Amino acid sequence: MPVKYPIEYELKPKEIDSNTRWLTLEVKNIGPDVLTSLDIRLHSLDTYNLYVLGNGSFLSVLNPDETTTVHFNVSAIRSTSVYFTMDGLRHGDSFTWESPLVFISVGAEAARLTSLFAMTEPYPPLGETIRCEATVRGVSETEGMTLEFWSNSPTGDFEKIGTVETKELSANETATYAAEFEPDETGLYNIYAYLFDNGNRIGRQTEIVYVKEA
Repeated sequence: MPVKYPIEYELKPKEIDSNTRWLTLEVKNIGPDVLTSLDIRLHSLDTYNLYVLGNGSFLSVLNPDETTTVHFNVSAIRSTSVYFTMDGLRHGDSFTWESPLVFISVGAEAARLTSLFAMTEPYPPLGETIRCEATVRGVSETEGMTLEFWSNSPTGDFEKIGTVETKELSANETATYAAEFEPDETGLYNIYAYLFDNGNRIGRQTEIVYVKEA
């Protein structure tokens, strides 16, 4: 099982059908300290595609070498990543722990939007064109889809910066697409890529760029 000290964990199943389903989390305390008053919660990176129902689970004590299992009810329509958190006490002091991302595959996917990167230096100067690249991977043989790029400026303007019709992809075949824009203000830009299949959003990726003075 994966480990992020002091917790060993496993979330399953990793593949589920759409609609309402249960995910099971097994956690083990592999550290030397007793953990108490644990609030264990599951979080979705994309609540549009996968929504966690309920308020999580409460665990009064998790002793060293002890394993426990908790269950989460989710409503899912598309694949996305999730993570879970544990908040409680260790030696009477606050204890907070967060898992790495776990990808949950939902239903039969045609393709997956795997990444979005801003191909620029860490802090591009104002006036420099920023190129954004998104990669799509075929899960099964699929026809072309629509990929949209959007930019959210520091003052809140949400602007489409590109639309691409993707090519047909076979299983495990990848293709990378790009859009460019020139920021007109300094500050933090949030970049989004959305993948649509016949009008249904099946993927989303985000990127952050900080634009400085020229």
